[in-house]
Amino acid sequence: MSRTAYLAAPLVMVLLLPVVGLFVSPSAADVVAGANHPLFAPALWLSLRTSVLSLGLIVVMGTPLAWWLANSSSPSARVVELVVNLPIVIPPAVIGVGLLQVFGRRGLLGPWLESVGLSVPFSSAAVVIAQVVVAAPFFVQASANAFRKVDDELMVVARTLGESGPGAFLRVALPIALPGLIAGASIAWARGLGEFGATLLFAGNMTGETQTMPIAIYTALESDVRAAVVMSMLLAAVGVLLLVALRFAPAAWKWTRDLGGPS
Repeated sequence: MSRTAYLAAPLVMVLLLPVVGLFVSPSAADVVAGANHPLFAPALWLSLRTSVLSLGLIVVMGTPLAWWLANSSSPSARVVELVVNLPIVIPPAVIGVGLLQVFGRRGLLGPWLESVGLSVPFSSAAVVIAQVVVAAPFFVQASANAFRKVDDELMVVARTLGESGPGAFLRVALPIALPGLIAGASIAWARGLGEFGATLLFAGNMTGETQTMPIAIYTALESDVRAAVVMSMLLAAVGVLLLVALRFAPAAWKWTRDLGGPS
C-alpha cells in the first residue's frame, strides 16, 4: 500500500465506520422490536409516498430546465443555474425558515393562500415542497451535464430527417442522456428521502402526516433507540444500494445498448 493510501485511510475509516456501526451493533431481537415500533410503518409509508411524488415533480419540471441550461449560453441561463444550485450550499434549516416566510400565514403568499382556503405549512404538501427544494438541484445539475454530452450535429441530422424539435429531443437527446438522468434522479430521490431540517421546520413532526423517516429517527431517539437504529439501517441500506447501482449502471447501460444494436 502506498504512502498516500495510508494518509487517506483515516478519512475512509471515519466515513465507513458509522455505516458499519449501524449494521453490527443491534441484535436480531433489537431489529424486530425496532421494526414493530409504532413510528416505523407510518414514517416509512409517508417517506416513500412523498419522496416518489417529489421526484416525479422534479423530473417533470427539471428535465426541460436542464435541457435549456445545457444548450443556452445566455447570461440569464448562468444566473438561473446559480439559483438552482443555491439549496446545495444553504443549510436545510435555513431553507425551512425561508419556506415558512413564503407560505406561512404572514408570508409572501400566506394571505393569498388563506383567501382561497389553503394552508401549506405543517401538512403533507409542505413535506413534498421541502423535498423538491432540497433535492431538485441534484437532478437538474446531473441532467444538464448529461445533455451537454449530446452532439449538436446529431440533433441537426434528426431535424433534417423530418423530426420536429420535441421529436428530436425524445428520439435522440433523451436516449443518449438517459443514464445521466437516471443517476440524477436516483441521487435526488435519496436526498429527498433523507431530508430532515427543512421538513421539520416547514412541515412539523406529526405522525402519519409530516413525520418522515429522518424525523421519526430523531423522535425515536428520545424513547426507543432500537427503533431509531432500525430506521437508520433502512435509510443507510437504500443509500448503499443506490451507490452500488449507480456504480455499475453505465456498464450495464452500454451492455444493453450493444446487445440491442446491430450484430
